[in-house]
Amino acid sequence: MGKLSGYLRLMRPVNCLMMGFAVIVGAALESSNATNAFWPNLVYGFITGFMLAAASMAINDYHDREIDSINEPSRPIPSGLIKPREALAFAFILTAIGFASAFLTNIFCFAIAMIAWIVFVTYTTVGKRSGLPGNFLVSTCVAIPFIYGSVAIADTVKLNVLVFVSMAFAFLSNTGREITKGIVDVEGDQARNIQTLAVRFGEKAAASAAASFYLSAVLLSPIPWLLNLVSLWFIPLVAITDFGLAVSSFMLLKDYSRENARKVKKIVLLWFIIGLLAFVIGAIR
Repeated sequence: MGKLSGYLRLMRPVNCLMMGFAVIVGAALESSNATNAFWPNLVYGFITGFMLAAASMAINDYHDREIDSINEPSRPIPSGLIKPREALAFAFILTAIGFASAFLTNIFCFAIAMIAWIVFVTYTTVGKRSGLPGNFLVSTCVAIPFIYGSVAIADTVKLNVLVFVSMAFAFLSNTGREITKGIVDVEGDQARNIQTLAVRFGEKAAASAAASFYLSAVLLSPIPWLLNLVSLWFIPLVAITDFGLAVSSFMLLKDYSRENARKVKKIVLLWFIIGLLAFVIGAIR
């Protein structure tokens, strides 16, 4: 049971569910009326998003095992619950399942899945040490499922304005969260010369940068409604998301300690989920 728990923790199921759900969001934004007809593609798409996200988490923990021995010693690999080679083999299995599901969707989705995997591996092996550029790579991976979901039902690279807007919302808010994570991990990152904003400029500057990305996402969020791309049902949920991101920004600016940054990092996931729901419900006319 302990081993199984370790593999589940390695996957970060909440993050994986969000990536799978983002595929559904991208499909709903492309055409809410077509989702019923293409439900097998959406199932495959959800599996792809979930499995590749899980694989990326395992690969990340494998490469970060020495850093995590300082920052997060209770994680499966540094705690000894999962051996490094077991984590890598697990990531390979998850990747294979994700790619197989993408191939069963359509050839365009398979290509997008490959690109997403390459972007993440680039981040893990090279980009992470660069700091902010690495944060942008992660946020790109977070935005890609919206494209995937659109292509899964359109069977072509045809994207509407709303998908781009939702991608930008996800990109900006996730970049803020990645910078916040840098505050949490500053001790281990310093030891391994990973040049996050928190390491290079200090926790206060990193908190200001993270808050600016959160608030940029908030400022962008009304655009779909202003362009008449979503219904009024979009407004209540996106208002909750915006309020949550604004409060999280204030919390981080007021107290940029490691403990508070960890709290903000966790609660921002909730605002992400509500934001995704806002786009889905708003796409239903």
